[in-house]
Amino acid sequence: MTRPSTREPPSALTPREELLFEAGIKLGGIFHQYLGTPVSSRTANGLATAIAEAVALQPYVHRATVGIDVTVGGPVGPGRFAYHYLRPEMLSVRVELRNGAVRVVAEMSYRKDLRYPLMHVVSSHPPAKRGPTRRPRS
Repeated sequence: MTRPSTREPPSALTPREELLFEAGIKLGGIFHQYLGTPVSSRTANGLATAIAEAVALQPYVHRATVGIDVTVGGPVGPGRFAYHYLRPEMLSVRVELRNGAVRVVAEMSYRKDLRYPLMHVVSSHPPAKRGPTRRPRS
């Protein structure tokens, strides 16, 4: 029986590109894994902490912060049965990834003008070398 290698496989990406990819995976994972989770004003901080701590276990994550705003939208059910479903409008997420001297910070926040939870790179160090920009085809 052959044992798996403990060495990292070679990558065609630079360390910065790897961190950018990983940041997208982490933000997308949070979005698709936790939406629909029951949450209330009493449990929002605990859920946000649990999400951030779970993401922080993953490779390259230096810091993860999650905010949940349960004041967005109305609760499901009356009285003691009232709670919310975690929705995109409620989430704000920031992840900082590091690999040696390379750092990437990315965020996910809901954009009302787009009606969409936009995920974007806030910063990267060292910065990317800017080349010619291509416009996507319509």
